[in-house]
Amino acid sequence: MNTQSFEIVDGITIGDNNLPVLISGPCVIENEEMTLRHAEEISRICTDLSMPFIFKASYDKANRTSINSYRGPGLAEGLRILNRVKTEIGVPVLTDAHSVNEITTVSEVVDIVQIPAFLCRQTDLLIAAAKTGLPVNIKKGQFIAPEDIKPIIEKVVNSGGKRIMITERGSSFGYNKLVVDFTGIVQMRKFGFPVIFDATHSVQQPGGLGNSSGGDGKYAPYLAYAAAGVGIDGLFLEVHKNPSQALSDGPNMIPLDNLKSVLERFLRIASINYETSVT
Repeated sequence: MNTQSFEIVDGITIGDNNLPVLISGPCVIENEEMTLRHAEEISRICTDLSMPFIFKASYDKANRTSINSYRGPGLAEGLRILNRVKTEIGVPVLTDAHSVNEITTVSEVVDIVQIPAFLCRQTDLLIAAAKTGLPVNIKKGQFIAPEDIKPIIEKVVNSGGKRIMITERGSSFGYNKLVVDFTGIVQMRKFGFPVIFDATHSVQQPGGLGNSSGGDGKYAPYLAYAAAGVGIDGLFLEVHKNPSQALSDGPNMIPLDNLKSVLERFLRIASINYETSVT
């Protein structure tokens, strides 16, 4: 099942018969040097694998479990660092915005505006993102069904947004647990827009550690491989050089040193769908 395709930036097209795009980076900007180092290393890996790459990191994690948890460097400093990633590493960047007031400033730096899962129904936020003219990546809330993404898409389309991506990141299953219904990917692709699978947040255990979220990152690659078999337009993976020392979402991230081998297997599986769709 093909989705419409569109150009994110020069040289990167998502959807239709194109091989999946990788959206990857650490969960949050911890410091400038670490962010640049991760972007450079992931970019090198993707170049070796001929896989399109978009760098992701957050300047503010506004929905942390605890008020004492690290949130990030803030809007101005975070965007300054992301702009360095964009101009010096030479890769497109994506970050999430949590309020309408942030959208305009964010859009001056990033290539894609991301709507966080908890805010995926916030009409004013969706309208503001659409009006930037940039691609909009909507994280499907873990509290909504796949078919419920349609009116969310319509909010963006009716506000002038044409380049829309939907990211699946698991659904709530009881307390502190997420599960993935892979039929939901098929359902959402029927709406015609590219669908991305977020493997690392899908193994998150929200609030599972009391004052922070837990997770089990060793399962994330297997979910990515399953999604490749179903057919997706992009893969979302949060990675970190040392997940145990990460300041946010460490338990569910993939070690940076493992990324290349994970992507190699993912691409072998994804290529089967690609070859089937073009022959």
